Amino acid sequence: MVPHLITALNGPINELEQRILESLPAIERWFRLEWMEHTPPFYTSVDVRNAGYKLAPVDTNLFPGGFNNLTSEMLPLAVQAAMAAIEKICPEAKNLLLIPEKHTRNSFYLANVARLMQVFHQAGLNVRLGTLDDTVTSPTTVDLPDGTSLTVEPLVRTRGRLGLKDFDPCTILLNNDLSAGIPKVLEGLHEQYLLPPLHAGWALRRKTNHFQAYEEVAKKFAKLLGMDPWLINPMFARCSAINFTTGEGEDELAAQAETLLAKIRRKHKEYGIPEKPFLIVKADAGTYGMGIMTVRDPKDLIDLNRKTRNKMSVIKDGQEVSEVILQEGVPTYERMNDAVAEPVVYMIDRYVVGGFYRVNAERGVDENLNSPGAVFAPLAFAESNQLPKPGVKPGASAPNRFYMYGVIARLAMLAASYELEATDPDAEVYE
Repeated sequence: MVPHLITALNGPINELEQRILESLPAIERWFRLEWMEHTPPFYTSVDVRNAGYKLAPVDTNLFPGGFNNLTSEMLPLAVQAAMAAIEKICPEAKNLLLIPEKHTRNSFYLANVARLMQVFHQAGLNVRLGTLDDTVTSPTTVDLPDGTSLTVEPLVRTRGRLGLKDFDPCTILLNNDLSAGIPKVLEGLHEQYLLPPLHAGWALRRKTNHFQAYEEVAKKFAKLLGMDPWLINPMFARCSAINFTTGEGEDELAAQAETLLAKIRRKHKEYGIPEKPFLIVKADAGTYGMGIMTVRDPKDLIDLNRKTRNKMSVIKDGQEVSEVILQEGVPTYERMNDAVAEPVVYMIDRYVVGGFYRVNAERGVDENLNSPGAVFAPLAFAESNQLPKPGVKPGASAPNRFYMYGVIARLAMLAASYELEATDPDAEVYE
């Protein structure tokens, strides 16, 4: 099922598609050279927004859930990519310990865990589930809606290693974003591979660091293609001392919003874009679509109502918000059955393995779609996104459009690689 893409047929996005297709050999070579210098995150998902006048990533997740939304046709790609990733990290790997989120009652999330276990089992690993939930003291079976079940087990820590009873893994894969902080049981595991690293979790990670790195990547890529990096890069600003409960820091937030909106207005004028710019304000360490608001006028940030204050002040696992990112709003003009849609691209190692559309009939083109009412429709990767069709009119071919999404998603993944290198607490610093 290919969604009808109702983006403008003549505009920068189609010029961008044309340019990307014409530059395919140069782009792929550029990525190869970058991956010689930088290590890709183990797995990544990227929310992409196609505004018709620009195409940009708006969120990059280093602990992606949602693998259950990939179709079975995408599985071979995922298994191959998982094999490549494991061979690079630990070729002799035999056992993989997967540590999921603690909320084991969410059946959609559990289906994601089951799909991950399937991928790594088919990549040649014994996979078992260990939980950070202290209330699980013995192997516990969790039933899934499709009639299958998962078994989660308590973690066993012995000196510098982490495993389960009678199970000693060489690699530990986190599918838990560490929003609540870094558990002691995960610290000091120097004898095993812990993926992603602890500083990739939201206890330490910040979106502004990611988009700072993405800006650098976008400039390099734009130079390669001879284009304006703004066409693929959402502008942003950071406000690091806000208290939504008391209202402290709201004036500073409004001032930042005014400055950023003025920059976007100049770009809209330059490109003749009639749409009024808007901002998305999000928790800088946020996840799960929590702590997000759309701002069209800086005045909206002064004297917020109680409902908005409550929504913005606390995110997942009860973490209080004191730092936010103000991000240029990129509307999505893609539709599926008249509902607003945005592509989400999934990668393992440096390979695009598939994706889906996040569709939300209850939200507008300028709102966060990762909210109640969201449903998921697989992206049509039946025709491989790696096999675009040169010479086809822009916007007319799904593989061409999806190849373009894959390029933007890989740029965000490369930025995550830059970001993790820059924020690695164990990295050696050279003067």
